[in-house]
Amino acid sequence: MNQPDPSIPALAWTAFWSATTIGLYAVSKAAHRRWPHLWLSPLVFTPVVLIALALAMHESYAQYIRSTHWLVMLLGPATVAFAVPIYEQRNTIRRYWPALAIGVAAGSSAAMSSAWALASLLSLDGNLRLSLLPRSVSTPFAMTISADIGGVPDLTAVFVIVTGVFGVMLGEAILRFLPLKSPLARGALFGMGAHGAGVARANQIGDQEGTIAGLVMVLVGLVNVLAAPLVGMLLR
Repeated sequence: MNQPDPSIPALAWTAFWSATTIGLYAVSKAAHRRWPHLWLSPLVFTPVVLIALALAMHESYAQYIRSTHWLVMLLGPATVAFAVPIYEQRNTIRRYWPALAIGVAAGSSAAMSSAWALASLLSLDGNLRLSLLPRSVSTPFAMTISADIGGVPDLTAVFVIVTGVFGVMLGEAILRFLPLKSPLARGALFGMGAHGAGVARANQIGDQEGTIAGLVMVLVGLVNVLAAPLVGMLLR
């Protein structure tokens, strides 16, 4: 593993990697807003450029995460902020709670079962398998779940991003072949299958779809966080 250059203060590395990460995110978000191509989305563009830059500079992931750990810590307040859309959409929850409850339960079960099957197919074991399980939950929730069940939160975050990108692509393909006319169905499809990336895509389809996608994403995260201790005990 590469060691940080002792001639460069830790504060300088923090400033460099933090500014680079935030800058790339801002640039990719603006570019994606103007040219809505998947490869320009912040979930794809930012990590790819950061990886290329780290490889070119011969820097390790350990150095990068040490410098940007404060950004990861912001996931805590972000998780608490998810209470806002739940409160704002309380009327929607009351109106559609049977469909939402069944969808969240079925979607969460299918996501974890498919993750376990994929891990078995790839012969993954130990921390890798446990890190893959919460891949269909938004990052703040997924990292919490991963830590609770014995996975590696940083690795889980990578699986979440990959799932979100492929989930959006698959969701768009499904919409072309299935006659899903209800905003509830279209929004739930993206919120369950592609979490944050899915919410962004659902908002492009329509306001109702975006609202439902965000609500489903939050509900799935809450349900999985509450169930994580039980899942952890079963897996041990």
